[in-house]
Amino acid sequence: MSKRISFSQGFSSVLLWSVLSAAFIGPGTVTTCSQAGSAYRLQLLWALTFSTIAAIILQETAARMTIASGKNLGQIIALKYGGNRGRNIKWALFIAVAFGCAAYQTGNLLGAISGALLFIPGLSREVLTLILAAGCAALLWVNNFQILSRALGIMVAVMGIAFMYVAVQIPASIGEWAQNLVWPSVPDGSGLLIIGLIGTTIVPYNLFLGSSIGQNQSLSEMRWGIAIAVGIGGLISIAILAAGLLITGTYSYEALAAALNGKLGGMGVLLFGLGLFAAGFSSAITAPLAAAITAQSMFSNEGDCRDWSAKSFNFKLVWGLVLLIGTIFSIVGIRPIPAIVLAQAINGVLLPVVTIALLFAANDKVLLGAAYANGFWSNFFTLFIVGVTCFLGLNNIWQAMNKVGHFAADNAMEPIWAMEGATFLVLVYLGVRVFGKREG
Repeated sequence: MSKRISFSQGFSSVLLWSVLSAAFIGPGTVTTCSQAGSAYRLQLLWALTFSTIAAIILQETAARMTIASGKNLGQIIALKYGGNRGRNIKWALFIAVAFGCAAYQTGNLLGAISGALLFIPGLSREVLTLILAAGCAALLWVNNFQILSRALGIMVAVMGIAFMYVAVQIPASIGEWAQNLVWPSVPDGSGLLIIGLIGTTIVPYNLFLGSSIGQNQSLSEMRWGIAIAVGIGGLISIAILAAGLLITGTYSYEALAAALNGKLGGMGVLLFGLGLFAAGFSSAITAPLAAAITAQSMFSNEGDCRDWSAKSFNFKLVWGLVLLIGTIFSIVGIRPIPAIVLAQAINGVLLPVVTIALLFAANDKVLLGAAYANGFWSNFFTLFIVGVTCFLGLNNIWQAMNKVGHFAADNAMEPIWAMEGATFLVLVYLGVRVFGKREG
């Protein structure tokens, strides 16, 4: 199945899959990573190492399933979960993805507006939000935004290069870099940022968007393209986190832009502002579109004659609702930075839901054939990803509930043991399902 590929094939594959890294280098990545660096120096780098490797594993699984079946991930899930029970599972998955897209959309719009205000201060945030939302709606309605997307992508790439240039000048030893890249550390109060770093790198809707990209590729081309493209995105995220170390005082976009200014000869504010705006605007188109594509792939074959084409009412209704929700939350006056970090954390909490569905589908030898179904190590690492994200997600849910209800036990370790126990039970159940009884 796999064969050696030429340099030109490998380069073309990287370009093809670069849409994945472009999709997660948005305002969420910029905000969450730079705030992590500002607050905890390099201590949270390991979360980016974990999430980048996990993103490569999960994207490879989704793409391999598409190569094997000729269908995208949503169609595969629709085939696997038929009947009334399956319809409920599909709706649960769709709601999780759509809710995550709406959370991302809020952050995308807030990030784009914040970027614009950096280099054109004094504009009305509410008016800018409405103009930006209207622009997104118009582009989604005509379904023709390739030229604009390329232009915005170039601006985001320039910002990424600027961050990487700044990162190599960070005053940190090689030993500090190496240790924090591989050694997990959870400083007090860092839980939300850690799950946010994971949620902004392993973008759940990317699994659906990316699953059909490499339909005509070989396994070798696909794996090479995903590994390099997502790896580059991970390196840019690491560079953004490192740039956060330059911030002195309270974290803000203005403080980050000023820090970049000192390293980029006065161009920091312009490059950062334009890059943040471009990242937010491009992602503000992608998130609603991803929700609609997910619904289309899951529900278009249910036999009820509903039209799910890109110009249909149903398709436009989905992206319209996601855009509307994001616009409402962006315009009500919530603070951009906490809202953006929270949006990434929400998607990190929802990630296990999508990952578990992917795991079951990837072990179905009837759908995929034995040669393309998950092997031992693919299952092992996917279960590890589920375990880490489940534990971190439960931890953040507990912290949020405790802030509201103040019902933490006197023994602070008790909730930790409970979350570890719940995660262990989930992993035992999943392990028995995928290792004890391979489907097909």
